[in-house]
Amino acid sequence: MKTKAFILIETAVGRTREVAQSLSKVEGMQSVDVVTGPYDIIALLEAVDITSIGDLVTEHVHVTGVVRTVTCISVGSG
Repeated sequence: MKTKAFILIETAVGRTREVAQSLSKVEGMQSVDVVTGPYDIIALLEAVDITSIGDLVTEHVHVTGVVRTVTCISVGSG
């Protein structure tokens, strides 16, 4: 069973669409949604384990234009 994480992303002013396009190309990225509110993007990432999630976030989510992220690991479904 894969590990799922929701990544809340704050981007620099004017960089949201560029960051969203970049994230949509990341292997394991299931969805990338531009949203309103305190975060600019919410992304859904799946990988084999929590270590892989961490590696993908560090290497592929923290790109130019990303100011801050919060990674929320899914612990089960309703």
